[in-house]
Amino acid sequence: MYKILVMFMVFTVSSVSAMEKSGGHGHGSHNDESHQHSADESVNGSDTAFPEKMFSEFTSDLANVQIVIVDVNGMVCDFCARGIEKVLYTDDAVKKVGVSLELGKVLIAYAPSTKVDFEEIKNIFLSNGQNATGYIIKKI
Repeated sequence: MYKILVMFMVFTVSSVSAMEKSGGHGHGSHNDESHQHSADESVNGSDTAFPEKMFSEFTSDLANVQIVIVDVNGMVCDFCARGIEKVLYTDDAVKKVGVSLELGKVLIAYAPSTKVDFEEIKNIFLSNGQNATGYIIKKI
């Protein structure tokens, strides 16, 4: 077990170091030409309107949940979106996640009893290379 833990720590430290050197945001080690993007490709979710259509489609099969609509700055590709989804789904209280790169919004359906902690949400996005800049909670 000790060897596995040490190997994990070495991998984690080397990954973080590589990301810092490349200026990446969670996937900076990709050198594939088709995956390159610049900061000006991102949409600031704070500058976009409430996603009425996205919200109604997202909630069509949900009941008795609270939806957190997060404004995000820095999501520029599908890899960013899938990374956020993957991390959010590790929380048992999360029932569903929806991401719009075009609007810079992430919708998260939580169990109604979950106490939403925006600082925790901000940290999740920050660890993935994005900034959560605002949020709204709607109960359905």
